[in-house]
Amino acid sequence: MRKFECDENEVKELIDRVVRRTMNMDFTWNWSCGVAYYGISKAWEVTRNQEYIDFLVNWVDEYLELGLPPMMVNACAMGHTMLTLHEATGDSKYLDLALMKAEYLRKDAIRFGEGVFQHTVSSKNDFPEQAWADTLFMAAYFLLRLGFKLDNKEYIDDALNQFYWHEEYLQDTKTNLFYHAWDNVRKDHLSGIYWGRANAWAAYTMAQAYKMLNPFMPMWMQIGGALGDQLSALVRLQTPNGLWRTVLNDETSYEETSASAGIAAALMINGHPLHQNFMAKAYKGILANIDEDGSVRNVSAGTAVMYSAEDYKVISKKRVQGWGQGLTLAYLVALIQNKEVVSKI
Repeated sequence: MRKFECDENEVKELIDRVVRRTMNMDFTWNWSCGVAYYGISKAWEVTRNQEYIDFLVNWVDEYLELGLPPMMVNACAMGHTMLTLHEATGDSKYLDLALMKAEYLRKDAIRFGEGVFQHTVSSKNDFPEQAWADTLFMAAYFLLRLGFKLDNKEYIDDALNQFYWHEEYLQDTKTNLFYHAWDNVRKDHLSGIYWGRANAWAAYTMAQAYKMLNPFMPMWMQIGGALGDQLSALVRLQTPNGLWRTVLNDETSYEETSASAGIAAALMINGHPLHQNFMAKAYKGILANIDEDGSVRNVSAGTAVMYSAEDYKVISKKRVQGWGQGLTLAYLVALIQNKEVVSKI
């Protein structure tokens, strides 16, 4: 087994290409934008390119003049960008926006069971007592980041409670893969599909959360175990092209780039010594889906919990999507940020 290595200059050129394509997309203040601009924010972390921050500042400030839409769990994904803008500019208004989202999650977001965030895509009660893997990125990971930034124990504990219950509800103890969703009214996983992007949301956010915790926090072992088991299952489902399918365990299902990027990023962050070959294959596979203009291709459209595997398999992958751009940027950044980890293996 050869150690996986990549050219940092090549990766930074790819990052810039994907960022510039993302800047030419028109978003609303919602989760798609939240994931896309999280990617640009991560890109700034490793490049310190001021153009990226200037773009985000101009976009956010213009939106603030127009007025923000009603609060909902999914749109809290925009909080990630607020954390970066506060770090980059020192302007307290961005931290205030992040705090506004956190307080909405703490006090007003719909919950069920042991304080679990219900998945919502609007200001309405969209999916009564349903937990979706998406919420780990949109809300739990954001709340955890803000909690550590402010040393706010309430935020940290609430975020870790989300990780605990989403794992309890969504990770299959037999396959170690994550289901798309849990319905607490029906007490089942609806269609019971191991959706690729759901597993990317779980793997990526758990990998990031695990790095933030320490061995004296009970959830450190909990998240580390869930992540290790999940990645162990996922590497065995990687396709010969280095990617993962939109229905992970269905060989007739198409390869999907956003899921592949999120999973590959988690592999990089986790840095298991025996995952070198999988990392190398993923690098080739993901790069093959980035166009010269920075468009990330073969990304499935927004996907509800579908009725069957066949329904997942016909979701369009024609268009460039914010979550495809953002997760691919998160992956490219993980290649650089975890280079030392890989080089030591």
